Amino acid sequence: MRIHIATDHAGLEFSRVLQQHLGEAGHDVVDHGPTQYDALDDYPSFCINAARAVVVDQRAGVDALGVVFGGSGNGEQIAANKVVGVRAALVWSTSTAMLAREHNDANVIAIGARQHTLEEATALIDAFIAQPFSGEERHVRRIAQLAEYETTGLITGRVID
Repeated sequence: MRIHIATDHAGLEFSRVLQQHLGEAGHDVVDHGPTQYDALDDYPSFCINAARAVVVDQRAGVDALGVVFGGSGNGEQIAANKVVGVRAALVWSTSTAMLAREHNDANVIAIGARQHTLEEATALIDAFIAQPFSGEERHVRRIAQLAEYETTGLITGRVID
């Protein structure tokens, strides 16, 4: 699987170690930055680039997911979710990582590098990658509603105020 990864200064060391871990596990890892520590760097472009690459790959039939890091993971998740076609989930436990895939077919996860140890972050990513989407009708229906709203601003048969 291709894994697109991005961070800011807060997650740079995590990113380096996790890229090695993912590569050793047989994944094709693409680093979207940064490449060096800068305490004043800005995460949005790094995370957006990783998220866009996930969508491009998935639309081309490439099995791909994304992982974005920051101090809390919150801003990184928000940045990734600005990309049409991304369903980014902030994960903080193996359960939330697995449910992000199983129920929401999340294609990107965000992790707070200052909230977890490296071992915890590794477990979150491994759980996310290993968990397939359930394909259950109720989840497919909900994801379709989100995609419809994302592209049209409407959900057929639902009231959006």
